[in-house]
Amino acid sequence: MSGINMKCTLLLAGFLVTAMPAAAQDAKKGEELAQQQCAACHGKDFVTGIDPTYPKLAGQYQDYLEKVLRDYKSGARKNPIMNGIAKPLTRDDIRNVSAYLSALSGPLSNQTR
Repeated sequence: MSGINMKCTLLLAGFLVTAMPAAAQDAKKGEELAQQQCAACHGKDFVTGIDPTYPKLAGQYQDYLEKVLRDYKSGARKNPIMNGIAKPLTRDDIRNVSAYLSALSGPLSNQTR
């Protein structure tokens, strides 16, 4: 294989690897975790929270939910309740619950944007 073809092959392989999801999400595990950890405050439908100022989670962008939960976990985003809830979450927990919540229909779902 020539040097140029080898570089193109390696470049293409790199694009393919980065395009693949880092890990498959398990929405069923995400649902269980969301019901245990999130529903009490954000509502069983994840739209009607116990306080109207609490965020609506149903249909929110998955990458946004993941970022926010990682920031609460690390302490980069401050909220005493959410910091405590996010602290023990694993990377997979965050992916799973974010996948589940983003798939729900609600005022933030992709169908209404």
